Amino acid sequence: MKIGVIGLGLIGGSIFKKCREKYEVVGVSRSVKEENVSSDYSTLKGCDVVFVCTPMNKTLEILNKLENYLDKNTIVTDVCSLKEFVSYKTYNYKFIPSHPMAGTEHSGWEYSFPELFDGAVWAVTPKEDTDLKDFALLKSIIEAMGAEVIMTTPREHDRAVALISHAPMLVAQALCKNIEDNELAQKLASSGFRDTTRLALSNTEMANDMVVMNGDNIKDVITLLDNNINKLFEGNYREEAEKIKDFRGKLYASSAAK
Repeated sequence: MKIGVIGLGLIGGSIFKKCREKYEVVGVSRSVKEENVSSDYSTLKGCDVVFVCTPMNKTLEILNKLENYLDKNTIVTDVCSLKEFVSYKTYNYKFIPSHPMAGTEHSGWEYSFPELFDGAVWAVTPKEDTDLKDFALLKSIIEAMGAEVIMTTPREHDRAVALISHAPMLVAQALCKNIEDNELAQKLASSGFRDTTRLALSNTEMANDMVVMNGDNIKDVITLLDNNINKLFEGNYREEAEKIKDFRGKLYASSAAK
């Protein structure tokens, strides 16, 4: 099994480091100097599976470029946090969109590590023409990296990540802006504020792609958030807070047990 990885940042670097424990792996990067890593796309020839891990705004360009280097039997997947925009086109290779729900506030090869996907979930959005054998092979590789595969549709995926990732990031950024002119709040800010606003440290290129490309879904989530805040104010707050506490505990109970 030969696997290729294009873009060796946090996600791509972690895929590269994990997969080379079990498979033959080659990487394409202009900045990383590592054995079996080159800036030449021809190194991908003969790969069974290729992971495209470039920024979202460059992914379509790379997918088009790969048609010059890969044969019809190569499986290609991306790791973009949005799936609708990459799903409309057919290529001369086998493209199966996906998105690992893993990461940190850091970016770059130096922060990548092979255990990044341990216990994570990895969304896969097969296309209508996806062969079940190709899906099964990609699934087996993802599971070998320690992740659990969840199959969904591009539209439902993009709505869901707006709820759990993109809108929370925007809220974290807005919370930071709230205290820009309040020196006392800045001095009093402690672990609670630090943990709540961690997503404000997200890679800004990635964050910009999320907001620009998934703006409608994010706006819907912000409206929903405003409605739920008002409901908490207007209802029996303590009772609702207890329900939320219980829900939050159950939400992560299974992952904590892993």
